[in-house]
Amino acid sequence: MENERGELVDLYVPRKCNATGRIIKAKDHASVQISIGNVDENGRYTGENKSYALSGFVRAMGESDDAINRLTQKDGYLKNVWSASR
Repeated sequence: MENERGELVDLYVPRKCNATGRIIKAKDHASVQISIGNVDENGRYTGENKSYALSGFVRAMGESDDAINRLTQKDGYLKNVWSASR
């Protein structure tokens, strides 16, 4: 919830799974958050990263590897490793 100034006023803002869009509950102890660092053209870490959250539901189905490949390809970290025809 936001106030009139646009500031978040909720005490707890739950994360969402990047693969499914499901809310990751506080008691989902199987969920993970993976940060992938951005690198420059020389392969050096730039100090920035992109985080991906995966729910325990995705991990229990064994789809986390496929989800990470799909998400990172969409964001430009990987090329031609995932296709919708699988």
